[in-house]
Amino acid sequence: MICGRFLSSLVSTVMAGPRPVVLSGPSGAGKSTLLKKLLKDYEGVFGFSVSHTTRSPRPGEANGKDYHFVTREEMQQGIANGEFIENAVFSGNMYGTSKMAVQAVQARNQVCILDIDMQGVRNIKKTDLNPIYISIHPPSVEILVKRLRDRNTESEESLQKRLQAAIDDMEISKEPGLFDEIIINDDLEEAYSRLTDVLKEEIAAAQTSKDS
Repeated sequence: MICGRFLSSLVSTVMAGPRPVVLSGPSGAGKSTLLKKLLKDYEGVFGFSVSHTTRSPRPGEANGKDYHFVTREEMQQGIANGEFIENAVFSGNMYGTSKMAVQAVQARNQVCILDIDMQGVRNIKKTDLNPIYISIHPPSVEILVKRLRDRNTESEESLQKRLQAAIDDMEISKEPGLFDEIIINDDLEEAYSRLTDVLKEEIAAAQTSKDS
């Protein structure tokens, strides 16, 4: 449950500058690759809202950079204290976006990017945050399966759960009005070009803010 006073403050801050961006999509769609490229090419314009999770770090992931890795008890306490804008459970692990993570990005006058799943998207829809909603899809289920298998980071059971969740999420994302844009990531450069085109107004607004 989001704190009303915080939400009012958050919304007024957001409305004064570029809108935040909610980026969603199944694991294996290429969302992280697109996001990293966006942050690199527009350094200082975008800020990544680092989510909290109770899952274990994967090889190469750093605490505080990729996720804030916390215990289930810590996560539950934070939610109970009203510290999260949204939270969800996926494959038995808890995920969430904290108020502090969004405020940290906004304090730098950057466009805040929230990388969240479908449960999180629905939770954000209940607030007045008013972000741009973008969903990244793989070109097909077959290609998604190959991408997930090529990672070789989880068991077959875990992979099947992730795949089914991805299929469900992609169907849900087609609901009218849920997303402002659905980008099919068949060709990375084309998908990236579409992503930057959708965000061009916010990029310009953020750059103008920094130049003024």
